Amino acid sequence: MIKLDHIGINYGERRILADINADIKDNCITAVMGPNGCGKTTLLRCIGGLLTPNEGFAAIDGRHVGDYTPRELAQRLAFVRQDAQTDFDFTAFEIVLMGRNPYQRRLQNESQADWDIVEECMRQTGTWHLRFSVPSQMSGGELQRVMIARALAQQTPILLMDEPVSNLDIAHQLEVMRLLHTATDKTILIVIHDLNLALQFCDRLLLLHDGHAVYHGPIAEGLTPENIKKVYGVSARLTEGRILFNY
Repeated sequence: MIKLDHIGINYGERRILADINADIKDNCITAVMGPNGCGKTTLLRCIGGLLTPNEGFAAIDGRHVGDYTPRELAQRLAFVRQDAQTDFDFTAFEIVLMGRNPYQRRLQNESQADWDIVEECMRQTGTWHLRFSVPSQMSGGELQRVMIARALAQQTPILLMDEPVSNLDIAHQLEVMRLLHTATDKTILIVIHDLNLALQFCDRLLLLHDGHAVYHGPIAEGLTPENIKKVYGVSARLTEGRILFNY
């Protein structure tokens, strides 16, 4: 269980998040949604231990995130960042293999089991053919799928994903979302902007607006025309399970 307890975060005098409370359900996909600048990425960074809140706390399995060692936390959660990038020209295979680092002892070499896990995750994300490529030889979408493969290779019960499909074409968006949807043993928080994609593949919704959580619950009950109007300022209607926008 991920618990968010009265989380408040400031950047200088700017209030980013205020009094965020939520118990994130295990083994389901929770979409973290809201307009640009509402604090979605900041919230994920807080849960991932990359940012300490000014108020409140995030906890995993009843233990404050800040009380975990980096190694312990890396065995509990994997983070897919919005800006897929690496500073070194590692091959795609080597990048995905880094997902096995939390389980390696100092100076220990990877095992055949680690290599097998990497191959499986790369095949699942359609990146096995890129295994000898370096980032400069890959498109942004290809590198993003490699980063998703690395997170899967980390084999954590929690995945934090910050716009993981934003750089992908529609075919790969669907492929990745289907893959996440079949991962029934994982608790996934995903920042996503496509309302219909979220409605189709996500179970629950944490909807943010101006740094506040305005809804947390089943996604079908939260993505209503009223909430869409309130949060995004646009008119929409539901037709046969799809969200259509009024122009």
